[in-house]
Amino acid sequence: MLAKAKNFFEEVREELAKVTWPTRKETISTAQVVVVIIVLISLYLGVCDSVLNSFIKWILRGQ
Repeated sequence: MLAKAKNFFEEVREELAKVTWPTRKETISTAQVVVVIIVLISLYLGVCDSVLNSFIKWILRGQ
């Protein structure tokens, strides 16, 4: 069992050596894009929520 675990971790190390990791610049750039998209989607959902909330209140008042 110990031999299987050792073999597994050796294979994991070999596979991780094959991975092409992104550069620091690529990581920062991608993170910035993600943050901008999150902000835009949050604003959109906030506006939708506000509009729907006003609409529901208007319906419940019976006007």
